[in-house]
Amino acid sequence: MADNDQMEGGADGVEAAPAPKGKLKLIIAVVGLVAIIGGGAGAWFLFFKGGHGEEKHAEAAPAAKPAVFVDVPDMLVNLVGLPGERVQYLKVKVVLEVREEKQVEAIKPAMPRVTDIFQTYLRELRPADLNGSAGMFRLKEELTKRVNVAVAPNAVSAVLFKEIVVQ
Repeated sequence: MADNDQMEGGADGVEAAPAPKGKLKLIIAVVGLVAIIGGGAGAWFLFFKGGHGEEKHAEAAPAAKPAVFVDVPDMLVNLVGLPGERVQYLKVKVVLEVREEKQVEAIKPAMPRVTDIFQTYLRELRPADLNGSAGMFRLKEELTKRVNVAVAPNAVSAVLFKEIVVQ
């Protein structure tokens, strides 16, 4: 009888151990299934659902008017340096981007003012101000702000560099 009790207890002990393993396997299987379904749904939204949106955007893009560009005369200015250092020069070719063709005719009479504002600002720069892409970005933003002040009722979308050389 003791053998039967031990067998039954042993059987109970064996049955108690697999129960948590069975639950653990079930939980892992459910989590895995949810992950696979979620990944599939995410892939469907990314690749199949998103593809139709790109086609709609591609069709809408040509309807927008192309930008118009206005050339600014080339500028050559000397940069600020410490006394005794060699003089460095900055040569810039700039284009103004505007939204409509009629703005070009309104900006052309103000071009001497734009050139003056650009040269005044550029002459105050140091060579260190033009280092790296961050320096070029700051220069572009400053010139855009200044040209918008010069052509006040009209607006310039961006100042674009055709050529920029520091010697």
